[in-house]
Amino acid sequence: MKPTEKKQQEKSRMHARNKNLERYDLNALIISKPELKAYIVLNKYGKDSIDFANPKAVKLLNQALLHCYYGIEHWIFPDENLCPPIPGRADYIHHMADLLTTTNFGRSPIGEQITCLDIGVGANCIYPIIGVTEYNWNFIASDIDSTSIATANGIIVANATLKNKIECRLQENPSAIFQGIIANDEKVDLTVCNPPFHASAEEAQKGTRRKVKNISGKKVKTPELNFAGISKELICEGGEHQFIQNMIRESKAVGNNCFWFSTLISKQSNLKGTYKALEKAGASLVKTIPMGTGNKSSRVVAWTFLSPQDQKIWKETRWGNS
Repeated sequence: MKPTEKKQQEKSRMHARNKNLERYDLNALIISKPELKAYIVLNKYGKDSIDFANPKAVKLLNQALLHCYYGIEHWIFPDENLCPPIPGRADYIHHMADLLTTTNFGRSPIGEQITCLDIGVGANCIYPIIGVTEYNWNFIASDIDSTSIATANGIIVANATLKNKIECRLQENPSAIFQGIIANDEKVDLTVCNPPFHASAEEAQKGTRRKVKNISGKKVKTPELNFAGISKELICEGGEHQFIQNMIRESKAVGNNCFWFSTLISKQSNLKGTYKALEKAGASLVKTIPMGTGNKSSRVVAWTFLSPQDQKIWKETRWGNS
């Protein structure tokens, strides 16, 4: 493969509709968020860049991205909460929109007809923000942390485009995922989830040290998370593998209430166990969608329990297509 072809392939790893497909327009972002100017540094190629090793710089960058490209005026949450990279989160939503379109014979269901459940919305409310602003979907946003729910509600109230589009629900049982969130008579077209991927604080710290070294080239014994994140957002017993196993097992009980379940899987080593669990649960259709932003590769696994006949009825009654 020629170097130019390789470079183009790396660029095309991001979804074609991603608003940040190209290199950041730093001038436009600084206009949106003037405080960002203080965190511009020269990268190893001698070009202006963001100081990605600095959590404050990363948060300001993502506030600027949301303001400049998504029209979000107010995106405020505590510094200890996870600050997600906007382009990667947007990619997930775009791929899910494609999945809905493929499911619907190439026709995208009208946005307001779609209800999406975000499992573990966090204080930043990022998936609902992108789903609402890009596709006009309605959202149910669940979380086990009451403070995160309150903060997410504050973001919704502060931005006119989000009002009446997102309903936050507290998951009162920390060991449950869908139970207590999806009502017996409720229909959800799609679920999204970025599961906690560390099994312990020690594992999370090790991952952070590796990330900081990759960004700055420096070894730091107790690094500060450049994307922050409280323990509930990053850590769960058994890590990503166990969380997804629990999700699959519980999704079967609400299999008639939801068309597509989906989750991000950051560790490729967890795929085999995921497929095995889905086969055991009796999923009727499973799709794996590769994703990649920068140097990071991940994938989304989506599944449904609906039979072809049930899928047809769902499309006709909810999406208005025969």
